[in-house]
Formats: sequence, C-alpha cells, structure tokens
Amino acid sequence: MRITSALIDPALLDLPWSTPLEEWPADHLVALPQGISRHIVRFVRLGDTVYAVKETGERVAEREYGLLRALERIDFPSVEAVAIVADREDENGEPLDPVLITRHLQFSLPYRALFSHTLRPDTMTRLLDALAALLVRMHLTGFFWGDCSLSNTLFRRDAGAFAAYLVDAETGALHSRLSNGQRGEDLEIARVNIFGEALDLQAAGLLHESIDPEVVCEEVVRRYEGLWHEITYEQQIERDARHDIEGRIRRLNDLGFDVAEVAMSTIDNGRYLVRPKVVDAGYHTRRLLRLTGLDAEENQARRLLNDLDAYRAESDLVDEQQAAHRWLTEVFEPVVRAVPAALRRKLEPQEIFAQIIEHKWLLSEQSGRDVGMGPAVHSYLSDVLTHKPDEQAVLGAAAPVS
Repeated sequence: MRITSALIDPALLDLPWSTPLEEWPADHLVALPQGISRHIVRFVRLGDTVYAVKETGERVAEREYGLLRALERIDFPSVEAVAIVADREDENGEPLDPVLITRHLQFSLPYRALFSHTLRPDTMTRLLDALAALLVRMHLTGFFWGDCSLSNTLFRRDAGAFAAYLVDAETGALHSRLSNGQRGEDLEIARVNIFGEALDLQAAGLLHESIDPEVVCEEVVRRYEGLWHEITYEQQIERDARHDIEGRIRRLNDLGFDVAEVAMSTIDNGRYLVRPKVVDAGYHTRRLLRLTGLDAEENQARRLLNDLDAYRAESDLVDEQQAAHRWLTEVFEPVVRAVPAALRRKLEPQEIFAQIIEHKWLLSEQSGRDVGMGPAVHSYLSDVLTHKPDEQAVLGAAAPVS
C-alpha cells in the first residue's frame, strides 16, 4: 500500500484497505446522504473528522488530487483533498482500485438532504443562485468543471441563502482563462445534468408541484448569464460621470466580488469605455476576516459587518479596528457563548449570529421597538434553534429545510 498525502491523519492507516470499499464493515462507516456517483463512495469518521473515500483509477485520483490542491491554494470553495491510497491488495494478493480521500465539509448539506422533504420554490431559488455563483467564480478563476451537477455540489447555509462548494473535480481542468466556448460547454453540461436530477426528484415526489424540471435547468443558466454580464460587461460613461464608475464597483462589491483594477479607454464624443477587472469573490468575507479574524461565508460576513458598522456608529468610534475589537468581545462572543453546548452542533457560530440578527429585526418589527440583543438571543435559542437539525455532519436520514 502506498499513501500520497500532504497532511495525513495517522488513524487513516487503521482503515481496512485490503477490503474492497463496497464491502467495508458498517462499524467503520458514517451514513451520509450523497448524490448520484459513478464511483463507490463511503464516509468514515475518525475522531472529530469525517472523510469521504472514493474508489477510482490511479490516474484519475492523482489528477483530481492535484486539482483540488490547486483550488485550495487559490482559496476556491471546494472540498479539501487529503490523500491518495494506491497499490492496494486484498488478502489473496489481488489488486484493488486506488482511493481518493477528501475531508467532508462541516455544516454542509448534499442536495439530496435538502430534497429529503418536498422543497419549496423559494429554497430552490436560493440553491440555483448558489450554483450559478459557484460557476461564475469558477470560470473567473479559469477552471473548467466538465461535470457540473447538484450531485457534485455541497451547500452550506449562508445567512438566508446558500453557498455552494465543488465536490468532484475529476473532469476539471485549470487554465489561465476560459474561452466563451469552454464556458458554454460547461453550461450545457450543467443544463443536461440538472435536468436529469430534477426529473429524478420529480419522479420521487420530492419536487414542489409548481417546480418544472425544465425551468430549473434553464434558470441556472439564466442566473449565471445575468451575473456573468454584470461582472464583465464594458460600460460606456460620460467623461464627467465618475460616480458611475464608483457605483459599478459598489454593485460588484455588493455581489461579493473584489475589483483589482479598472481599464478605461476613450471613445468618440468624449466618453469612456470602462471595464473592471474582477479578481475573485469574497469581498465581505475578506473584510470581516481582516477586521475580526472571523471566517464566514459571504452573506454571513455581509450581515455581521452591517451589525459591526451599526455598533460603531452607535458607539461613536472613529477607529475601525478599535470598533471591530470591541464588537467582537462585547457583542459577537457573548452571543456565541450563550448557545448551550447541546445546541452548538445545530449550526456554525457565524450562521447562528447572522440568524439572531434577523430574528431580532423580526421581533422588533412585531413589537414596534428595538427589543434588544438579550431577549432576541433567548427567543431564538428557545423558539428556533432548538428545533433545527444538527448540521455539523448530517447523519442518517437527512434533515428538513426550514
């Protein structure tokens, strides 16, 4: 047996590598719902970590391992490659297929978990937005997926929305940039795969009666094209309309994208042709991390930053770093500590805080006054969080979506 790994968990050595993955005993496995896969995939828990183990060909495993490692280096939303186990043999000395090991993404939900109960149309909309945003971010990076589907994606809650993560990269390729033809091919693959998955869900009675599978797959493409246009189109502005450039950059920041530079060229009638260079998503995530050290999804970060900015204004603090430190120690951390230990596996801390902010606003609207953070926390913990499923790792039958 030969193991290739950048960082290996010694407990992985104790797994039954001489047994075909399909025959691994149940005491080594964790029951996690998964999408349709052409490979045998099993989940194992070692200590506090859950790993996905996929049996595949050696060249395919090496290729996917290398791509996932490359995506990790550029901070792309994907699962983390852990190791390749090759040169496996059974007890009779017969060769077994190599396996690729990835770290299961905590607090993530495969689409079949989200569809375990009939999915509402608004939840479907949020899923499609997340998948379209993942594809846009992928293509901006120069990554061609080659097998975009719901099955190859994990979703994490993101302050009322979802954030999508790539799971399967074996058909992918990383380029300096993608042509329109490559992007179009990826979109067509996504259209066909998602249509098939939606038909499968419809046949199982897991699609709301108002959701049309054909509309679902077309919506992903439509949302992708709308977002791609907003990010990349060339804009004509008048010479004295500099605020239009600033407005474009703010809109892109609101969408979660950073702008590295703006290319401008003069055209006729004294106008400019403007095209921003978008480098990556994560504008609010990076600002929150810089100010507080908190790592959050983009919408979570936006909501936390709004609360931080409101705290700063109410406290009359001029220095942004000082305000961030006080908000972290006087607002965020006390709220997180208030969550009982038995409820901490429900959602990650940043998502809990983001939902409490929303809950506080709803309570204040109902009462016609600011109810304050303390009552909002108590109400959320007792009336909302206690009824949610554990999402640190969805075990057994998947949980319903609220």
